[in-house]
Amino acid sequence: MESSSLASLPEEGLEIDQDQHQQHQESQKPLVSSAFASVPHRPPSRSSSEKYAPLDWRGFFDREEDFCIPDSNDAFHVYMAGTEGPVVFCLHGGGYSGLSFAVSASKIKEKACVVAMDLRGHGKTSTENDLDLSIETMCDDVLTVLKAMYGDSPPAIVLVGHSMGGSVAVHVAAKKALPSLAGLLVVDVVEGTAIASLVHMRKILSSRMQHFSSIEKAIEWSVKGGSLRNIDSARVSVPATLKYDDSKNCYVYRACLEETEQYWRGWYEGLSEKFLSSPVPKLLLLAGTDRLDRTLTIGQMQGKFQMVLVRNTGHAIQEDAPDEFATLVVNFISRNRIGPHGVEVSGFSHLNQTNLVYLSSSLSF
Repeated sequence: MESSSLASLPEEGLEIDQDQHQQHQESQKPLVSSAFASVPHRPPSRSSSEKYAPLDWRGFFDREEDFCIPDSNDAFHVYMAGTEGPVVFCLHGGGYSGLSFAVSASKIKEKACVVAMDLRGHGKTSTENDLDLSIETMCDDVLTVLKAMYGDSPPAIVLVGHSMGGSVAVHVAAKKALPSLAGLLVVDVVEGTAIASLVHMRKILSSRMQHFSSIEKAIEWSVKGGSLRNIDSARVSVPATLKYDDSKNCYVYRACLEETEQYWRGWYEGLSEKFLSSPVPKLLLLAGTDRLDRTLTIGQMQGKFQMVLVRNTGHAIQEDAPDEFATLVVNFISRNRIGPHGVEVSGFSHLNQTNLVYLSSSLSF
């Protein structure tokens, strides 16, 4: 879930084409011969509708599939990329979708398989009860999808979860129901900060722009409003977070997060202890050091996990800095020698990490 309040921007009036105005003024000026006469004018910038036009998921993932669950009407939508290495199984935050990992997946798939699931009530997933976002139900959903995909012999799995999805990843690991679990990577969610922010969450959700006349407008608002900082990622991820409301003749949010408030506290209570108790290699990515609570501070000082501060990003690190995020995932796999079956594999290379600050001295890099 978004952890900071966004001021609503007026939907109309965002498209101010200053280039057209400037070109009109210049067209009225007399032509003056000069040494620069042969230099072409700067071409006009793209219109707002072009700049924020949706991008197709196929430019990032290789395929998509719906996994229908027996004895139910539930069908979970999954995006997949890559053919070799362990499976990086990605769980998005509240209000996002599996396409939140699209841009980073296009980098990670060169070294590992990537699977990004639309959680219940999100994206293209359809269930009998989209509002049941209890932590128990979402954990069962993840294990059910893994079972449907891989049967009784799953490959090595690295669970990656952002925000709400990070909580789901930690709880899945704590269940010890996934023997092939080889790593746990949590993105910008800490128990103390998350619980403290819950009292403000309803106001944060209600302060968002609620209706959009077009998908382009929604993408533009998400970028100009500050919730996402990478335009390309927004162009591929935002459309999956919307649905068209025929009664209102506009686009609205796909996920009804306001109606799931009864489950919010359950996502985060006991999260830090569960994270620390997981026996697999662990990596915590944060957008700010103020998000670390006391339990995790002590655990990090004791070397129980690796923590990385990723600069110049907002809450959605995987979207705002997809290259750095992909680098971290690939190096996490390499450093911990995670192969397709949980054994050492060669061929992973350490990538450039110019925008990262490492906060753990207990691990070798």
